[in-house]
Amino acid sequence: MTTTAPPPKDLRDFYENPAVPVASGTPRSRRQARMLAEALGPATAGQARTILDIGCGDGTAAATAAPFLTGHRIVGLDWSQDALRRARTRIPYAVRGELTDGGLPLRTGSADAVLFSEVIEHLVDPDAALDEIRRVLRPGGHLMLSTPNLAAWYNRVLLAAGVQPVFSEVSLRAIHGRPGREVVGHLRLYTARALREFVAASGFEVVRLAGAPFHGVPRALRPLDRLACARPSLASILLLHARRT
Repeated sequence: MTTTAPPPKDLRDFYENPAVPVASGTPRSRRQARMLAEALGPATAGQARTILDIGCGDGTAAATAAPFLTGHRIVGLDWSQDALRRARTRIPYAVRGELTDGGLPLRTGSADAVLFSEVIEHLVDPDAALDEIRRVLRPGGHLMLSTPNLAAWYNRVLLAAGVQPVFSEVSLRAIHGRPGREVVGHLRLYTARALREFVAASGFEVVRLAGAPFHGVPRALRPLDRLACARPSLASILLLHARRT
């Protein structure tokens, strides 16, 4: 058992703790940015697209994506004030916003694309979150969602051995029964099939599902983790591209 932060009073207290990780891996960010760049196409004069990075954390993912999305406008949103302070050192636009409790401070149909990276697994109400994302996207707008894969190749082995899967957590205070050292507050986990069905049922057309490696895999196993990306159902991270119908 490894304790990584003082016991939180509630979820908000947990995410405002600077000790809680708010950045995800660079390989995932790059793959996701390439997928979005391909979907949007190059920016032309006077036609910059607005891309929302919802749950931007410390801005690392948006900063990694920016070189692939030259000419487009990336706006980071998060409700953690600590995360926003760090994000503003990396990206030009970072504002406070929540998917629930009144929704995002944006007009309906005002965004061309949404990056939703490593957020959905932290939410109490993912249905309301996708409803709000659908609201702020224009018709045909792009959703680029990433989340850990419950059925990742190593999780299948761990579960067969009676070990708690990676990415899953039973406490906000400490690790119990699974590999790893960081408590990150995951509340929900998805397989590739479940994610497809959930997003489609929320009013989106799923365009593509791809896999990405996980930066926390031990170095000796990283070649195998990269190989597993060829089959999204086995990959560490699920990358889903959908469009608002």
